[in-house]
Amino acid sequence: MSFRAALVFQILRCMHRSTPLRQLQVFRLPMSHPGDLSALAALLDTGRVRADEVVAVIGKTEGNGGVNDFTRGYFTQSLMHLLGARMGRDPADLLLELPCVLSGGTEGVLSPHYSVFVRSAASADAPACPALAMGRAFSPPTPAADIGRWAQVHAVADAVRSAMADAGIDNPADVCFVQVKGPCVTAARAAAARAAGQQVVSDDPNRSMALSRAAGAFGVALALGEMADDPALEAGLLTRFDLWCARAGVSTGVEVQANEIVLLGHSAHWRGPLRMACEPMADALDLPAVTRVLARLGLRADPQLDNADRHRVAAALVKCEPDRRGQVRGTRVTMLDDTDINAQRHIRAAVGGLVAGVLGDGRIFVSGGAEHQGPEGGGLVAVIAEAA
Repeated sequence: MSFRAALVFQILRCMHRSTPLRQLQVFRLPMSHPGDLSALAALLDTGRVRADEVVAVIGKTEGNGGVNDFTRGYFTQSLMHLLGARMGRDPADLLLELPCVLSGGTEGVLSPHYSVFVRSAASADAPACPALAMGRAFSPPTPAADIGRWAQVHAVADAVRSAMADAGIDNPADVCFVQVKGPCVTAARAAAARAAGQQVVSDDPNRSMALSRAAGAFGVALALGEMADDPALEAGLLTRFDLWCARAGVSTGVEVQANEIVLLGHSAHWRGPLRMACEPMADALDLPAVTRVLARLGLRADPQLDNADRHRVAAALVKCEPDRRGQVRGTRVTMLDDTDINAQRHIRAAVGGLVAGVLGDGRIFVSGGAEHQGPEGGGLVAVIAEAA
């Protein structure tokens, strides 16, 4: 940890300890199109949610999930304008402090939706701690030349530590899951970097997205003490798939220029009924990993959650990856060879269907591109649910 990051960590931790106990609520809301915020607007109108207590949004839009998926930017712009109008603030300023992590692509049974994270003072009757805690942070804007390099790993790691302090979590072992949204190298950003005498790690925007996801996963692992701060490991990005983090979910897009962090864990400083569990998935057919996550939260899938347990689930987040060996459990698959449908769309549909079948619900954040986020050819599954 750099001196500056350590200082910020200590200051935020002390500030947190002097504040009242906090409580996290998660509202999983539908959207009829990528700019539809009517469900959130209704919560604001009724007073169930205060605009200034919305601290993060994680959602699925119905775009293609690629470099040119502008549904993510459309939703982000709509969100910032809605909250800005309610708070009397400039939407451009909110962009710098409110993480909006979006993944495009709702193939198969996946349903477009967004989860709104609301942080407030704990109510007097809130269940006892430790409860689900949430912290957020932004890195400084990441230059195109730093994307997919150790500089980005460091930037993500410092931001994760700041998010831990924001959540009031001192022990990395108490962190359940870290959602990262990172930037990528577009053709325009690559040209600007070259004009400034800098070299980008790749001119291919799709490869830069993968490298950015990989650097994000390394950054989370570094911050949580799972990886050494060794710049030589930069060569392992997209090459050493034995290096992975089981608590990192990383998405990338053209709509961001910094690394946005949403960190979730458990803390004695928080109250409320919400808890979280996360498990790595060995491959695209690892249904037992899904049931293990649910069991850790007291949810029983037999083979699917019943109505009561299904309504306890507040959010589900999944990372998945087409196996680079072109097979699953020794059987050949054609995801990587299909020139009509991108492999990421194949895997989102396949794993999304598997998890949705267990949960009995298609409102799942399923993000492809799980480089170093779980075992090779696998990924991870994380669930937020109300305690029994």
